[in-house]
Amino acid sequence: MEDINVAGVQDTVDIAIEVIDYELSVNDMNDLCDSTDAAIESGGGFGWVKLPARDILERYWQGIITIPTRTLLVSRIDGVICGTMILIEPAKNNEAQSFAVQTTSLFVTPWARRYGVARKLIEKAEQYAIEKGFSVINLDVRETQKAAISLYEASGFKEFGRNPCYAKVGGKIIGGRYYSKILNSNIENI
Repeated sequence: MEDINVAGVQDTVDIAIEVIDYELSVNDMNDLCDSTDAAIESGGGFGWVKLPARDILERYWQGIITIPTRTLLVSRIDGVICGTMILIEPAKNNEAQSFAVQTTSLFVTPWARRYGVARKLIEKAEQYAIEKGFSVINLDVRETQKAAISLYEASGFKEFGRNPCYAKVGGKIIGGRYYSKILNSNIENI
């Protein structure tokens, strides 16, 4: 249990971050889809800009869990799934990039923001990546996602590039940023 002070209100919540390596229960899948819907509606839908049909969303998450090179991390507050992060390992034939993992799909549903959940997801992803033998985490993000950019930079990610034509949202082309974080001192600084 953690005592959190959000907007002047003291709140005791149980925050947990876990790696999902099992089939989700019906309740967990509902929580995951509800959280995803809320994140998409608030503009943080990790690529989705319109809500997909529920069956499509469920198949998406079931697929992520079954792909061997994908690792789904979820955050929970008081047992309810409220956010995710996915780690993508390089293909086995990509020996040249076998030291680096890509992260994607970091989101926290609006009701769970300001509890430090996203920061805890990043910390768990880094720990997991190190345990799996990876030395670097790479990621990309829309330049309009200011809170995410601030979080990544505060977490030690270094920007190494920009793409002016990264995404199309609401009919408008927006830029993106690329980040990397070294997890192992055997790698030279970026």
